[in-house]
Formats: sequence, structure tokens, C-alpha cells
Amino acid sequence: MARVELVMPKMGESIMEATILKWRKNPGDRVELDEPVLDIATDKVDSEVPSPVAGVLVEILFKENDVVAIHTPIAVIETEAQAQPQASPAVSQPETTTLQPAPAKPESVPFVPAQEPVKTGASGRFYSPLVRTIAKAENISQSELDALSGSGLEGRVTKKDMLAYLDTRKQGSPVVSTPPPAPAPAPAPPSAPAVSLSGNIEIIEMDRMRKLIADHMVMSKHTSPHVTSFVEADVTEIVNWRNRIKDEFKKKHGQNLTFTPIFIEAIAKAIRDFPMINISVDGGRIIRYKDVHIGMAAALPSGNLIVPVIKHADQLNLAGLAKQVNDLAARARENKLKPEEIQGGTFTLTNVGTFGNVMGTPIINQPQVAIMATGAIRKKPAVLETEYGDVIAVRQMMFLSMSYDHRVVDGSLGGSFIRRVADYLEQFDSKRAI
Repeated sequence: MARVELVMPKMGESIMEATILKWRKNPGDRVELDEPVLDIATDKVDSEVPSPVAGVLVEILFKENDVVAIHTPIAVIETEAQAQPQASPAVSQPETTTLQPAPAKPESVPFVPAQEPVKTGASGRFYSPLVRTIAKAENISQSELDALSGSGLEGRVTKKDMLAYLDTRKQGSPVVSTPPPAPAPAPAPPSAPAVSLSGNIEIIEMDRMRKLIADHMVMSKHTSPHVTSFVEADVTEIVNWRNRIKDEFKKKHGQNLTFTPIFIEAIAKAIRDFPMINISVDGGRIIRYKDVHIGMAAALPSGNLIVPVIKHADQLNLAGLAKQVNDLAARARENKLKPEEIQGGTFTLTNVGTFGNVMGTPIINQPQVAIMATGAIRKKPAVLETEYGDVIAVRQMMFLSMSYDHRVVDGSLGGSFIRRVADYLEQFDSKRAI
């Protein structure tokens, strides 16, 4: 029989580790090809890990809630394949340069993608790429990094540890050098259910996604100096056009037409006019993206948010955008998004008007440099210029707000971009065909 190692898969370009949520199989259980063996979670999405072979799960190498680096073996599956003739081991292991007789005991056949180098410090501790990126951005020396006590697996330093250390350092607290931490103590028993104290207080434990969102938001504020610009747009023509054609649009395209695809269409046009909004920062370098991938914040039934991404939004017409928006939003609510569908965004839109808010100051979705919020559309009196003079009329008005990274986006670019989006909305062709 052959032994195959099940490894932690790479779930995306920037994902270097994942948390084991639940083992669906126990040692001794039979597994089929592509049958889910366990559930994992990253800071992007939850996912299943299927078996690469059919066989019996003989060993589990990590426990639930352990954080595991990608490409690390996490379980061993024994297949029913018979031992091959002596020449086969040499064929299955191309790195062997000298022909050897077949071993008496079959070697395990690892199912492992190309291994990436492990990043360690002078102390031999593992540091994730995210931790090293934060250290580089905040000028944290290697000696400081090695001195930090980590709360992760086997004392590893996590993003949470880094952010807590940065808060302490900004307050002027001295840095005390400590030896490399000992292995982390056994986890405390699960906390008791939330209880009311004195009848007026309830303590609620954050769920895993809320903790990830919290960490991501704090990291964004630490990383980027935020500036927010506002404009007000007259969207009367859009509202009247949508009210008139929405039933026909659904009949023709099979899609409900909301305002979100219209906003995304205007943003995509403006990005073509101002491509330096479609960037990210890598140390002292600016990365400009030629693809326009627009993320849209979607509310989940739990109250948390997730940001599915519409790829190549500038290449889709309004019907195509509507289909993408509706499909991604529906599957987000059902927790059926694929990992690649929430990655690779270059700009984000959040519609705070959905909750009746007139404007907001959104936090940048790193590593992007800008995020736009669209407020509620409300009827308001407005001054119109006519050939007979200025008049006051009731118009459909809304606020747009955009937060941007002032390291690389100055007020001129940020203000001009959001104004251009408003211009595209106000110049909407109310006679356009569907």
C-alpha cells in the first residue's frame, strides 16, 4: 500500500496559512477521491479540503483550531495501490540521482506542491509574510521581532501580536528583550456561554469572522493615513430611467436591476480616466494594475461583511454587471463563494445607502488605496440652471464619499476621481437602450 500526505492547500496569492476548523473524518475512516476531509478558514474565506486519493485516513497531524502554514502535511491517507516493481520508486521520485533497490517498506508518496521558502529569524522562529510586511513597514528590527512574545502556535508571532506591540511602542513604553518564548501552554477550556452581569450587561464573544474583520480594519488604519473626500450628485435621471425600465430589464435579461451595477459602471469609467487610483503600495514601490477588479461589500445574515470581486468590471455592460452583482451577492449570503471570488480586488465600493445612511467614511480594504461609499438617494430641493434663469426643483440627490491612502493619493487625484464618478452619474443617458 502507498501512503499519501494531504497538505494544507494554497488558497490564494497572499494566503500563507489557514486555520483548521473541523475534521470531517477520523483516523480509520474511509475517504473517496475528492471527498471533503476537513474544513479550513483563512482571513478571506472558509473552504473544504478534498482528498487527492481514495483510501483510508490513517493519521491526523494537526488538531482543530491549529494554524498551519500552506504546503504543510496535515494528514496521511493510505491507498489500496499495490507496491510497484523495483523500477517504479525511482520513476515516482525524479529527484533521486542514484538507482537504489526498492525499500522493504513502501515509501510515502507526498502530494505536495512546490515548497516555498520558510521565513525564519536569527532565533529560528517562523515569521509569516504578513508579520514581516508589518515589521518592514513600521521599521521593526529583527532583534525587536525576535524579542516579541507570540500568541500563535508554538509561540509564533501573529498579526494581532504585531498590532498590540505597535500600540505599546507608540505610547512610548520601553521594549524589554526576552528570550525566545517557550511552547505555548495548553489552551484554556472553552469559555462559558455569555451571561448577563447585574442584569444590565451581556458579554458576547466575537465569532471568528468578526475577529478577522476587526484585525483587518485595525491593520488598515495602521498602514494607511486615511483622507476622505465628499461630493453630492444629482441622480434624478438614473432614478427615473430605472423606475421606467426595470420590469422590461428583468424580462429581457432575467435580472433585477439595482443601483449598484450603475455605480460600478461609473467607477470603472473613472478608473480608466484616473489609472493611478487603481494601485497598491509595496514598500517604496507603487504597483499599478491594468485590470479593473471592483469589490463590492456585501452584508451577511450574521451581520458581518464580505467583499466579493467583479473581475474586469470595465469590460462588462450594464446587463453583465447586474448579473455579476446579483450572483455574487446571493452566493455571499449563502456562504458559497469560492476563494478566488473574494481576491484580487483593485478598488472597493460599499453602499451605505442600503442602511439608510446618507454618507460614510469607509476604511480602505488593504492592499488597495481607495474605497468609495454611496449614500442613500433622497429627494431634496436643488437649484437648477435653465434658459429662463435659476429655479428650485425637487431632485433625487445622493452623497458619494471616498477614503484614500494619502501616502500615494493626494487631494487633487482623490478629489478629481470622486468628482468624475459623480459627473458620469449626473450625465447618465436616460434614453439608453437596455
